[in-house]
Amino acid sequence: VGIANHAAGDGHAPGMSFVDGLSAWQQVAVTIAAIAAVFVGGSYLTRPVFRFIAMAKLRELFTAVALMMVIGIALLMTLVGMSPALGTFLAGVVLANSEYRHELESDIDPFKGLLLGLFFITVGASINFDLLAANFGQVIAMTLGLMLIKSLVLLALSYAFRIKNADRWLFSLGLAQAGEFGFVLLAVTVTSAVMPAAIAEQLLLVVALSMLLTPALFILYDKVIAPRFAGAQAAEFDQIDEQGSVIIAGVGRFGGVINRILLAAGYKTVVLDHNSEQLERLRAFDIKVFFGDATRPDLLHAAGIDIARMLIIAIDDRERATEMVRYVVKHHPHVYIVARAVDRHHVYELWAAGCRDIIREHFDSSVRAARSALEALGHHPYDAERQTRGYVENDKVAMRELADLYDPDVPVHENTAYVERTKAILASHEDAMRGSAKSFGSRVERGWVPPSLEDEAASIADNAAGSVSQKI
Repeated sequence: VGIANHAAGDGHAPGMSFVDGLSAWQQVAVTIAAIAAVFVGGSYLTRPVFRFIAMAKLRELFTAVALMMVIGIALLMTLVGMSPALGTFLAGVVLANSEYRHELESDIDPFKGLLLGLFFITVGASINFDLLAANFGQVIAMTLGLMLIKSLVLLALSYAFRIKNADRWLFSLGLAQAGEFGFVLLAVTVTSAVMPAAIAEQLLLVVALSMLLTPALFILYDKVIAPRFAGAQAAEFDQIDEQGSVIIAGVGRFGGVINRILLAAGYKTVVLDHNSEQLERLRAFDIKVFFGDATRPDLLHAAGIDIARMLIIAIDDRERATEMVRYVVKHHPHVYIVARAVDRHHVYELWAAGCRDIIREHFDSSVRAARSALEALGHHPYDAERQTRGYVENDKVAMRELADLYDPDVPVHENTAYVERTKAILASHEDAMRGSAKSFGSRVERGWVPPSLEDEAASIADNAAGSVSQKI
């Protein structure tokens, strides 16, 4: 904004513009050529430059080169008569297409926050509150009109792109405000004498107020719209016409594996999931899944919870999973529950709710990775398996002991009894693991046969060979 105002007051200095003295079509050609040069040069020249910087391992140069590129492109756009804001926008597009965009994003993140704050300070300082007080009704009407028109356009687009139910309204209301780029465009229109400054000041108020009202739209969505569509979605749940001995709540990457193994073992399962996109993908492979919220008692009853032998809770929502355990333990105590835990603290919550078979979602994969690491380091597979299994058993005992000390109302690091007992358990685990470790030779090729049995078999074979030779 400050640059635009400065340009509006002083104009370009002599010799600082590539388009002075050119005809209209020549100015257009120069501008298009400059934009094309930015995209083409940025796409093909930045790659070897950033690759060289990456090979040199000079991270500071990433930041310096990125900022120089932004400033250079902004200056180029100014020289061809365009807004420097457009130049910085083009620089962002060019950098976003770089294979090093994630590294650049992390390096310039401090500058982003600083400059964004400076931008909004400049915008806030430019708001004319006297104008707002003098034309309050008109400005409010223009703001509401802008948001209404934009929300209607977005609502039409949501129908065109088949956005459904509450997501449609979230899309329409969440983007109904004017964007930050509106401030820049208004400054450019004043600089280019396209719009009088008085009108631009009013529109600046409209843009700012629309952004200020956006949180109110989210509150409207959460309090009014979302609850209504929650009931409508419940009405769209599938009619569960089957019952099985095992009910699986959730069929993502966790529950899906369980379902396939149980089906292969001959058990009849009833699978519930409320993710419609996930269900569509599974049904394409002829995997039968019912659309429904498994935390609802009526849907559990329809799935046969009264006669089921087991309930497997595979959802990743810790609060809903814990509430489901409480309900089933209280009303259907005959059902055996296997529950998925998000983390160690979730294990304690599920244990307190009454579940006694709890599986941490990443624990088994971590144990397998540790076993593979031991084997790669030269441990015999039998020793690696024994050590990891020993760790698992010790961890189970520790979990049961620590569950009694866990207090959900006290932060873990402030629970002195829990912390001290955890330290003691970790020390005993390490001592036990060191004491049980042996045979660290590189004998991976022996497979799963214990070393002692291999040695015994070799001794028997040697004795047998010796006795045969004596007879001969």
